[in-house]
Amino acid sequence: MVDETQQLPGWIRPTTPGDIPEVVTLVHELAAYEHAADRCTLTGRQLEAALFGPAPALFGHVAERAGRIVGFTLWFLNFSTWDGVHGIHLEDLYVRPEHRQAGLGRALLDELAVECARHGYTRLEWSVLDWNTPAIAFYRSLGAEPMDTWTGYRLSGRALREIAGTVTSQPGEHR
Repeated sequence: MVDETQQLPGWIRPTTPGDIPEVVTLVHELAAYEHAADRCTLTGRQLEAALFGPAPALFGHVAERAGRIVGFTLWFLNFSTWDGVHGIHLEDLYVRPEHRQAGLGRALLDELAVECARHGYTRLEWSVLDWNTPAIAFYRSLGAEPMDTWTGYRLSGRALREIAGTVTSQPGEHR
């Protein structure tokens, strides 16, 4: 019998409905790591609807070691108008600190690269916080390149509600 603790990098598989509680816990751990625990409001019901509802728009994988989920990815499809095909936007990748340096982060990214190749997607993109130097070093070691000529923007909260309030059409109507 093979000792699971010796099987590196671990077992990567698609997220299942039974994984939802643990993945939600990991998302909250990631938010705490990113110094934003107070802004993370994800619930199991929300994640289940996004991953397994009637029109799933989110996908995920988990990393297991010794039968326990210790890491995950959550991702969705984007689209390159220049290439004319979809790509993957990696929203979250997280491995619990005690399981880092074991190849799980790499294995999770490898699985997404395989997903891209399998479907003819031309991009795998993500964002990383400027201060997260361990992640930046890891991504660069894989050959990932920062998109220094692009600045990400986000419209949310009050600003988003204010702009939405200026729209005169009703939901579902086209202007």
